[in-house]
Amino acid sequence: MVEFVPLLVPWERWLQNLAVLFWLSCYLLLGLTSLGVFVGLLFTRFWLLTVLYAFWWFLDRDTPWQGSGHRESYRRFVIWNYIRDYFPISLIKTAELDPSRNYIASFHPHGILGVGTLVNLCTESTGFSSLFPGIKTHLMTMNILFHFPVFRDCILALGAVSTDKESAAHILTRKGNGNLLAIVVGGAKEALEARPGSYRLILKKRKGFIRLALTHGAALVPAFCFGENDLFHQVQNSSGSWLRRVQNWLQKIMGISLPLFYGRGIFWYSFGWMPHRHPVTTIVGKPIEVQKILQPTEEEVNQLHQHYMEELCSLFEAHKLKFNIPAEQHLEFC
Repeated sequence: MVEFVPLLVPWERWLQNLAVLFWLSCYLLLGLTSLGVFVGLLFTRFWLLTVLYAFWWFLDRDTPWQGSGHRESYRRFVIWNYIRDYFPISLIKTAELDPSRNYIASFHPHGILGVGTLVNLCTESTGFSSLFPGIKTHLMTMNILFHFPVFRDCILALGAVSTDKESAAHILTRKGNGNLLAIVVGGAKEALEARPGSYRLILKKRKGFIRLALTHGAALVPAFCFGENDLFHQVQNSSGSWLRRVQNWLQKIMGISLPLFYGRGIFWYSFGWMPHRHPVTTIVGKPIEVQKILQPTEEEVNQLHQHYMEELCSLFEAHKLKFNIPAEQHLEFC
């Protein structure tokens, strides 16, 4: 039975719906649409627009590997406030971050679209700069996204950077201090585990960020987004199923996963592509001090990796009851 949204709801909620719909459309469609327009204009009288943009793209080609192109006005755009209030999304700190240091922050879980990480790190709608003064965020994003015209400029303005080691080295060394390199460690593969009530994290074999922290002496900051996995449902794709095998194969080829997800509609609650209105709270844990080791051994990497997982579990256990997570529920690493 379809349950419709009452028409007599505050206009503020309708504006929130429209803001999320606009963001979701851009997130899912802007890349391919802009690429089609970019190529299509070459065969029209407006071909010069493509040529001019291509020239700009060439001049700006190294930006994803050189600390991104933050645009404060874009990060403070009013639409982010409506998106924040739709869920709502909030950010909580448990310890100070010294702006004279550099950090690698690991965010969990990925969720379907990583909404909590995006809004908290790439916008000022939840007051990141006020909570952590002097800290500049850089969110690592899949390299393929920087190959779409216009879309690349949008994510660069939000502070996105390439996932390559070159990009990380630039931020953690040549860019000075007060930089926070954010990594969603589970990545695209973890999106396939995202569903309400799931706390499975792809972390057991993910040690690249640990080696990076040791190499540059950057403190590790664990962060957990409570509620992220509750925003969408996902078609059943249990491990070993034909759907999961296809998704894993596509993920290896393209670098992105294709979860078959669904949420609610704009005018009804039962089904649609809009996320559910469920609170998302990102809790940033205390930094883990890391001693700089230019060539860390496997033993040193494994030791810090184990310590990190223990700190992440402690962060989860300390706060889970606030979000109605059963006491017997624990994080599961795979």
